[in-house]
Amino acid sequence: MRVLPRGRLSYGIQLPVQSQSTLYAESWEAGAGPADLVAVARAADRLGFAYVATCDHVAVPRRLAAAMSTVWYDPVTTLAYLAAATERVRLLSHVAVVALRHPLVTAKQYATLDRLSGGRLILGVGAGHVAEEFAALGVDFDRRGPLLDETIDALKAGLGPEEFWEFHGESLDVSGLGQAPRPAQLPRPPLWVGGSSPAALRRAAVRGDGWLPQGDPRDRLPGLIARLRALRERAGVTEPAEIGAIAEPAYVGEPRWRVGRRTLTGPGERIAESLRAYRAMGVDQVQVRFRSRGRTELTDQMAAFAAEVAPHLTD
Repeated sequence: MRVLPRGRLSYGIQLPVQSQSTLYAESWEAGAGPADLVAVARAADRLGFAYVATCDHVAVPRRLAAAMSTVWYDPVTTLAYLAAATERVRLLSHVAVVALRHPLVTAKQYATLDRLSGGRLILGVGAGHVAEEFAALGVDFDRRGPLLDETIDALKAGLGPEEFWEFHGESLDVSGLGQAPRPAQLPRPPLWVGGSSPAALRRAAVRGDGWLPQGDPRDRLPGLIARLRALRERAGVTEPAEIGAIAEPAYVGEPRWRVGRRTLTGPGERIAESLRAYRAMGVDQVQVRFRSRGRTELTDQMAAFAAEVAPHLTD
C-alpha cells in the first residue's frame, strides 16, 4: 500500500530531543523538552515534510549509556502527543522493536494512535540490538528475528478492519478477543521494515510495505534495492515497496561554523542535485537531518530546505 506521492522524492525527519544517541544528537538537545519537540513537529507539518519519526528503546544498559544515552521517548506516547499538535504530517515509528511486546498490546496502542490521528500512522518495525533489553522483558534475544516475523504477520491482522481478529502462529496465538477502536486507515496502516542485514532485507521484501535502510552508504544502496526487488518478486509480492534512505546531514546555505565534512551544504539546487541521486537509485523517500545549534536554527533550516531544496526534487 503506497502512502507517498508518486513522481517525486519525498522527505521526512527523525525528530530531535526524543532520542539522544551521541551518533547524531546536537548538543542543544540535552536541555530541550516537549515544547521544542512540538515546535519542530509543527514546522514539519507546515513545511510539507512527509513524516516525523521517533525511535524506540525501553531501557538502555549501563554499558551502552555513554554512547546511546538513556533518553528515548516512548514512541506511541510521543507520536500521540504530536498527533494532537499537527494536522497533516504522517507519524512514523522508526523503528518500533515490536517483538518486545505482545502483539495484542501493540495492536491496541497503534490502532488507537491511527484513529486519534485521523489515519496518519506509518508503523516502522525492526529487530532490535540490545540483548539486556530483551532479557529484562523475558524475550529470547537469539530468537528475535523469527519472533519479529511472526509479530509482523500478527500485526497485519491486528491492525486490519476486523474487530475480532485472529492469528495462529508458532509462538503467538490470538482468537476470540475484540479490539476497538479500529485504525482509521483501510485496509490497515502501512508497515515499513527497518534494517539492512540479509534477514532484515528478506523481511522487508516478503512482509513489508516499505523498507527503511539503516544508514547504508550510497554505493551500497543500488545493490540492496535490486536484491529487495528480486526477493519480493520471488515471493510473489506484486506491489512495489516504498523504499527509503537516510541522507547525509544537511545545512542549506554556507555555514559559518563547523558542520562536518560529510554534511551537504550550499545552495538549494546543489543539495537537491545530490539528493536526486537517491531517486535515480529507486529511493522513494529520504530522511533528512539538519545540523543546528538550537531549535530556531533547526526550524530555519527546515524552512530553507522546503523553500530552496524541495522544489527541485520533483521528477
